[in-house]
Amino acid sequence: MNNRTALVTGASRGIGSAIARVFREAGANVLAPSRAEMDMSDTASIERYIGAVNGPIDILVNNAGINILAGLDEIEQDGLNEMLQVNLVAPILLTKLVAEKMKANRYGRIVNISSIWSVVAKERRLAYAASKSAMSGVTRTLALELGKYGVLVNAIAPGYVNTELTSQNNSPEQIKQISSSIPLERLAEPEEIAEMAAFLCSRRNSYMTGQVLVVDGGYVCR
Repeated sequence: MNNRTALVTGASRGIGSAIARVFREAGANVLAPSRAEMDMSDTASIERYIGAVNGPIDILVNNAGINILAGLDEIEQDGLNEMLQVNLVAPILLTKLVAEKMKANRYGRIVNISSIWSVVAKERRLAYAASKSAMSGVTRTLALELGKYGVLVNAIAPGYVNTELTSQNNSPEQIKQISSSIPLERLAEPEEIAEMAAFLCSRRNSYMTGQVLVVDGGYVCR
């Protein structure tokens, strides 16, 4: 990734932080805006940030996301709108802004962080599953639209990852039960997801596009 500029959203912790670190180690110039610098819930904030970036962005990782647990009887309009904005609408807008220079340079790598909940289901993941399932569809569509410009678009659908968000949404006992249900008998580490993203965004990937890669230790194979 030498001499490439990569924008990684949601890089303050978890998977995003690991991706930013691995990309830097691979030689990329990493842009990792904080929420104060680029608020994914605010369209104007996204436009301002991208407008202030000097030079092209060669690599985009749409990682920022929120997961508010709520079933059908619990979900409220505001929460639904917030999750769709941050997890779906903002990445589409960001991709539109960044892809213009990628198309002009006839080079680009885009990775969307999806989720296994776009493949299998779990209670109280209604809005989250909807947003991530939609991002998988967006990935395939953009691969078709941008392929002729040399821009490759893929998605990673992680399973359970050892992050702060997983700890927030699951008790220690639940995490123990989850680990026993995974064929590899453990959660993924953020660095393992980051390494997959690094391959997809590197020069080593010259032909894979439009794919949603499940990285879950075999969880969906149960």
